[in-house]
Amino acid sequence: MSQRAEPKGIKQEKARAMRTAVIVTGVLVVVIVAAGVSISVVTSSSRAVAQATQPVTDQAAAQANTQAVAQPGAAESPRAGRIDFQPTREYDVGRVEGLPASAVSVAVNPNLLSVGSEAPNFTLSSATGKKVSLSDYRGRTVLLEFSTTWCPHCQAEAPHLKTLMQSLPGPRFAMVQVNADSEDAASLLAFDNYYGIASPSLMDPGSTPGSYYHQGSSGPVTLQYKIDLYPTFYVIDSKGRISWRGDHELPDAFLRQKLLDAAGS
Repeated sequence: MSQRAEPKGIKQEKARAMRTAVIVTGVLVVVIVAAGVSISVVTSSSRAVAQATQPVTDQAAAQANTQAVAQPGAAESPRAGRIDFQPTREYDVGRVEGLPASAVSVAVNPNLLSVGSEAPNFTLSSATGKKVSLSDYRGRTVLLEFSTTWCPHCQAEAPHLKTLMQSLPGPRFAMVQVNADSEDAASLLAFDNYYGIASPSLMDPGSTPGSYYHQGSSGPVTLQYKIDLYPTFYVIDSKGRISWRGDHELPDAFLRQKLLDAAGS
């Protein structure tokens, strides 16, 4: 019995579908290989693509951003363009920033400097080679953050802090970041460029250098401010006194309210 011939339109449609299947399959294979992910049994193609694609996306973005760091203006840190910063993978990060101010219990290291005391002044070099003193910001309310580039909680906070500070009146508020584990300019620049951070990132070198992929030792300013956890925040009022301090990830609304309270708003 002869097989019935298919209409030309159906043949063309099948051919297109076959080509699409080959292209999709080829992309999936390339992405998996490029990401270095080994998948023995693929039971869900969407799950496989999600697992394989995310690291590649982060790496590509990091490479593009860190290459930009090495452009003119960052000549003081030529290694920055060779650091492929990638966010740390942790399941329990980035969950509180969007919550109301009252939604979380704020942990406070009991060893932190006391509220009402004068914030110790310091002068450190920024990742771009500029000398920055805390006293430079006298007359403004300052959010002082101690963080590290490898800390997943610091990474989760980074874009939120950027948005928070942009939402406040610039002349009255400022943010200063102190790296808490002796990382160099290249590491800080790679992190800042990845997240688009414009506020000063200051180096506080100690005895053992850190990096975006491993912890180093605390520098003298970090020790003076009694930092145990990352990130740790101090809110400093316009007269240089500590108005509030706390640690770990926090709701944006909570930090905003502490800054406004310190500024008398």
